[in-house]
Amino acid sequence: MTPVALSDSQRAIVERSPEGRVFLEGSAGTGKTTVGVARMIHLLAAGVPAGAMVVFVPQRTLGAPYTEAFSRASVRAGGQVTILTVGGLARRMVDLFWPLVAEEAGFGHPDDLPTFLTLETAQYEMARLVRPLLEEEGYFESITIDRNRLYSQIIDNLNKAAVVGFPHTEIGERLIESWGGEEAQQRVYEQAQICASRFRDYCLAHNLLDFSLQMEVFRDYLWPMGLCRNYLLESYRHLIVDNVEEDTPVAHDLLRDWLEACRSALVIYDRGAGYRQFLGADIESARALAERCDERVTFETSFVTSADLRAFGRALARSLGALEASNEPDEAGRSGNARAALRVESRRYYPQMLDWATDQVASLIHEEDVPPGEIVMLAPFLPDSLRFSLQNRLAAREVLSRSHRPSRALRDEPATQCLLTLAALAHPDWGCCPGGFDVAYALMQAIGDLDLVRAQLLTQIVYRPTDGRPELTSFDQIKPEVQERLTFALGERYERLRRWLVDYTESSAAMLDHFLSRLFGQILSQPGFGFHRDPDSGEVSANLIESVRKFRWVMGERWSPHRKPLGQEYIEMVEDGVIAAQYVYSWQRESEGTVLLAPAYTFLMRNRPVDYQVWLDVGSRGWWERLYQPLTHPYVLSRSWPRGETWTDAHEIEARTQTLSRVARGLVNRCRCGVYLGLSELGEHGREQKGPLLQAIQRVLRDLPQEKEAVDGV
Repeated sequence: MTPVALSDSQRAIVERSPEGRVFLEGSAGTGKTTVGVARMIHLLAAGVPAGAMVVFVPQRTLGAPYTEAFSRASVRAGGQVTILTVGGLARRMVDLFWPLVAEEAGFGHPDDLPTFLTLETAQYEMARLVRPLLEEEGYFESITIDRNRLYSQIIDNLNKAAVVGFPHTEIGERLIESWGGEEAQQRVYEQAQICASRFRDYCLAHNLLDFSLQMEVFRDYLWPMGLCRNYLLESYRHLIVDNVEEDTPVAHDLLRDWLEACRSALVIYDRGAGYRQFLGADIESARALAERCDERVTFETSFVTSADLRAFGRALARSLGALEASNEPDEAGRSGNARAALRVESRRYYPQMLDWATDQVASLIHEEDVPPGEIVMLAPFLPDSLRFSLQNRLAAREVLSRSHRPSRALRDEPATQCLLTLAALAHPDWGCCPGGFDVAYALMQAIGDLDLVRAQLLTQIVYRPTDGRPELTSFDQIKPEVQERLTFALGERYERLRRWLVDYTESSAAMLDHFLSRLFGQILSQPGFGFHRDPDSGEVSANLIESVRKFRWVMGERWSPHRKPLGQEYIEMVEDGVIAAQYVYSWQRESEGTVLLAPAYTFLMRNRPVDYQVWLDVGSRGWWERLYQPLTHPYVLSRSWPRGETWTDAHEIEARTQTLSRVARGLVNRCRCGVYLGLSELGEHGREQKGPLLQAIQRVLRDLPQEKEAVDGV
């Protein structure tokens, strides 16, 4: 029995016998994942053992609907349904079959257990190898880029080689072949290759497996091995593959073989997507999996988007040159009124546009009773300044908000800076003496209602670093007139925090993650302190504690007692700008009482629709431009790029236009009721706004005769 009401076309797939392979495609909102979840439940009810079923997703968070449905299912035959990414499968198999492949794969200590690196610990090891090259040999002098981005791009090159399926030694060669500019950039690619090769040699010598090496060992040694292949094919006879277009060519190679041997399979393809192309996703190899299936089914009818919004999506796709999307056989979209789905407003200045956007959100919530969780405010990027401006404006209109920015460096989060500064103060033996402003900022974050002016005044009086050891003195020693200026209420909170740190310092030191957990639970989350009833700070704290714990697990066994304490090394790693790994809780956290603020790509990869979307700064070129990545290239390091061909401006424009079309159409397909478009003549930095997305929307609106006069001023 299926868990939700299904259409006839959905039920026909769900209730098939447990035999055969189906390739299901359609745009977002046409009920494909609903079918995948219902199919899983139906197979369980039909007696298929849960342990014989595997659900593949390209990103762990996309498996949430299946996990939630299985936890609610009344029929659970044969254990647990396995929900995996291909990377997760590779790690499991490497861990299981390690003794059989360690020596052949070239590891330096095949008799010892491997150490699996997280994204953060991989960056840490990369930094240790590359930093001397930067400081002593002048590597990458011709480019300007933060070190954390430099490390992550070298790691990204290795990952691309692993998931596309070419040797990592070809990275620099492929990049150089495609480059048609100045010779200095070729030297950058050569240096990036040297760094990648040194990192790989180091990992092999020390039994370290980052994501790329896990994938290569699985791809080149385990999957061709009969024992491993038979173990997987015989264990999992029923496949469900969702969002296959967001997965990589090596994953598709694996699935191509698996489809030949499985008893039943449902492969779900989101037409018009491919948002993870910068991470190696390949829509062409995903679509080719249809040839290995017995039946191909297409869903056309959206269960999410109104006819008016589909009309807008079709017109926008046509305006951006996406002919395939604009010619989809959707009669409801053809009959809709695109203008009825939009609310467009232009302002002269950027802050005025933000005021208008937040006014519309407040009106939807307070006057039209739209749940805040059904509203999302989107921008191409969400820097601190924009998030701060939006949150303050929304708070002034009595609207709660939350943000999600998974690609931010750990050190960029205020809560992280606060926690690690307090950790340095609590461990004076580490010799980490934070600057006065860092301490003031940490106190401002930690103590509720403490503004920056009073935080700086307090810090100037109580912060006394001596001989490289930080120390906070008592509030009671401050002159009475200054105490009154700071207020005794804030002084009591400061003294409570200081006393807690002193008590900790005088006791036996704990692991850094244990310290942070206690600090958050016993002090910072309590009434009167900065993290109390602050979901974003709580989320950052949880992610930071998980990050420290994984760092300790990975590095602890190999840590020499003669080196710095692990906690001190971790703090220095974060200060070097390590980028945060993906934390599932951050993606899963839902709150019906808050408006989501997110970059457009992040919202798309959540794969959940909302009633209303607010597109901010529509005239910005950020909707169209790629991130600056001087050490890598997502299109050149792909299976579809011809070796030896030069990447030209024409290729760049075509790629950007296709990406913008996918993003815009994907956003529309995940909206139920309406889109608000925020425009400003001058952008955040005072420059005139004439981005390609704005131009495309203007063409759409000017094609609507009834609105020509109103649109001329946009």
